[in-house]
Amino acid sequence: MAVRKSAKTPAKTTSRKPKPDTGWISELDCYLFGAGTHYDIYQKLGAHPMNWNGEDGIFFAVWAPHAAAVHLVGDFNGWNPDANPMKKISQLGIWEYFNPGMRVGELYKFAITTDTGKILYKADPFAFSAEYRPGTASVTADISGFAWSDHEWIAARSHTDMAKCPISIYEVHLGSWRKKDREEKDGCYTYIEAAHELAAYVREMGYTHVELMGIAEHPYDGSWGYQVTGYFAPTSRYGTPKEFMYFVNYLHKNGIGVILDWVPAHFPKDAHGLADFDGHPLYEYEDPKKGEHPDWGTRVFDYGKNEVKDFLISNALYWVEQYHVDGLRVDAVASMLYLDYGRQEGQWTPNRYGGNQNLEAIEFFKHLNTVVQGRNHGVMMIAEESTAWPGVTKHPQQDGLGFTFKWNMGWMHDFLEYMKLDPYFRKYSHNRMTFSLTYFTSENYILVLSHDEVVHLKCSMINKMPGLGEDKFSNLKAGYTFMLGHPGKKLLFMGQDFGQWHEWDEKKALDWYLADKDSHRSLQKYVRDLLHLYKKYPCLYSLDHDWNGFQWINANDGDRSIFSFIRRDETGKKSLLFVINFTPVPRPDYRVGVPKKCKYTLLLDQEHGAYKASQCPTYTSAKGECDGQPYSIAYPLGAYGTAIFRF
Repeated sequence: MAVRKSAKTPAKTTSRKPKPDTGWISELDCYLFGAGTHYDIYQKLGAHPMNWNGEDGIFFAVWAPHAAAVHLVGDFNGWNPDANPMKKISQLGIWEYFNPGMRVGELYKFAITTDTGKILYKADPFAFSAEYRPGTASVTADISGFAWSDHEWIAARSHTDMAKCPISIYEVHLGSWRKKDREEKDGCYTYIEAAHELAAYVREMGYTHVELMGIAEHPYDGSWGYQVTGYFAPTSRYGTPKEFMYFVNYLHKNGIGVILDWVPAHFPKDAHGLADFDGHPLYEYEDPKKGEHPDWGTRVFDYGKNEVKDFLISNALYWVEQYHVDGLRVDAVASMLYLDYGRQEGQWTPNRYGGNQNLEAIEFFKHLNTVVQGRNHGVMMIAEESTAWPGVTKHPQQDGLGFTFKWNMGWMHDFLEYMKLDPYFRKYSHNRMTFSLTYFTSENYILVLSHDEVVHLKCSMINKMPGLGEDKFSNLKAGYTFMLGHPGKKLLFMGQDFGQWHEWDEKKALDWYLADKDSHRSLQKYVRDLLHLYKKYPCLYSLDHDWNGFQWINANDGDRSIFSFIRRDETGKKSLLFVINFTPVPRPDYRVGVPKKCKYTLLLDQEHGAYKASQCPTYTSAKGECDGQPYSIAYPLGAYGTAIFRF
């Protein structure tokens, strides 16, 4: 850790006696924290500007029950570990200190003397801001007083059933979405710059939400934000806490929701972080069979410890209530639920019933989701859960985990394995595209094509497609059309909508120049047409988890690799018929069964994208059995042809 002195405040090296209690942290605060139910504990622990005994300064408090002593260090005292002792004020091990004259924007850490006499320099677990990497200090901040103007958005959200709403998510890593031509902070956009350009792009494309990777502070860019050291600090890579508030507020004013990745599964072993915080396992399980992730080299939170549960639940509430975010995508849920996740025989201990379920994590999720959604109606809690764990999106009263949505990892795997096949061989894997339609009502699903699918030599989405040249783009258009019609909310990672060629690299901006090339521009327009169509027709989202919302016309046309199905809403009006050909063989004499006699209006096909309202072709159904339906329409289905009809 580099030692720096502020130009504003001379270093002070004389030791002081601990000051008397400020009374800021009450006995009730301590009781609730110890019980795991102080959901606003971040308002007491951490660093807070205040006036005490007529003096302005910063109040500090930290939980370190095993510490022999704790001192506040920073620029203000030359990082002297003896100069400013904190006072232990509770049996829980909370230490406090008021530092008069200290201002917002100053660096600090806690110098924790362990029971063996070693001094650990730790960042504040509850800090609202952090030093820009490679620095590791916490930064005093004031998050009060931002002039929010998204009241209408928040009010509308609180009366919304998200399961019945259109949700199309644009997953974004701000550091590599776009870059500025400047050396400062690697050319990363600031929160304010990103707000304006991102909102404009998302609105034009038709996405409803953005999901941001890596907003909580993390020291290593290559972790993508999944190894967090500052759970309460928006990363300083892009600006200050209030600038992140501006980002969320601006997107809300433009009708766009904001979802954050949230990582309660594990944390890194960085010396300044949570690991062995006071010289002993504190935030993590003490038993290494539960407290270590062998595959990831990280520590696992102790979900049986009330103070740790309180830390995590209050952190979730902090992002929702202080920053107005609309949802949290909870990372690596499966790793929390299973005691044997990533562990070999002998590396884990069964629960008291002899099973591999982490009973403490199960109860934590039920508690977390009940509190967050109970206090904030309309906020989404989204599970990245990669197994068949039952009841992920059921209410805890039904013995579910209580999430709003679950990522459909099974659909993603089957879909991509099918799409990567040479079209000639797709007929042998036809069931990969139909299997997910046997279980789509079992959970509230989001269909995801996330960052994880375009890294580590998995190829970009366009390069996964078989063939050469335009065949790749035609394949991807067909795949995206199937995804749009399949029940479930939608998520695409940045770059997938215009056909980014190279795999995602967190160090580089997307190749936006591609969007000016014909094939890429055509793909981007096609995705935009799909997304706007999705928002316009309730049949595509209102019954996502109901058998009444989906009907196969022909699920068994494997020899021709053609799928046809219908999406409906509660009214049965303005239903949509999808026909998708996954081979380069045109079917000029194609006929598809339909349920009733009427005109079928072609809204979109692969060649034109979306038709203008006045130019939509119509097809009148003819009586006669086809695909098990009493009527049919003839439609010349092209190579990799797609068609969406309204009726």
